[in-house]
Amino acid sequence: MSVDDALVIRTTDPADAPALARLLTQMQQEYGAPHPELPAVEADLTQLPTGVDIFVAERPDGSFVGLAAVANLYPGPGLSGGFFLKELYVSPQARSSGVGESLMRALARAARDRGFRRIDWTVATENAGALRFYDRLGGAAQTDRFFYRLGPQALDALADR
Repeated sequence: MSVDDALVIRTTDPADAPALARLLTQMQQEYGAPHPELPAVEADLTQLPTGVDIFVAERPDGSFVGLAAVANLYPGPGLSGGFFLKELYVSPQARSSGVGESLMRALARAARDRGFRRIDWTVATENAGALRFYDRLGGAAQTDRFFYRLGPQALDALADR
């Protein structure tokens, strides 16, 4: 049985909040990142902002083993839309089993179905495994751009100017 036969890749709905909150919390814990308590994460997930889609890899038993969180972007090439992939996460027990590729394939299909012409994402330069994975998918590293971030203090300082 292939991973595609054993998984359903789909977008989430508000009823998925408890299972998705557990997977997101697992991701944050693995990365050593702070996160709110599960009830707060669940509440946020029932009210996702417009233009955000979360795709999940769901096993036949209903458990989630991976996710891809994307935001719809405009404009893109030729003034078409695109996706920005914010998070691609596969639980440790499901890694190297094709879950990540199944999620990315579903994103590519969804983008094409929506008339989008591109998916963009960032990856940590020290994450060699992710770099190899994205290279295998056909992703092209962009060397003509820098990635910027306004963190909480800089965001507040700019907003208060």
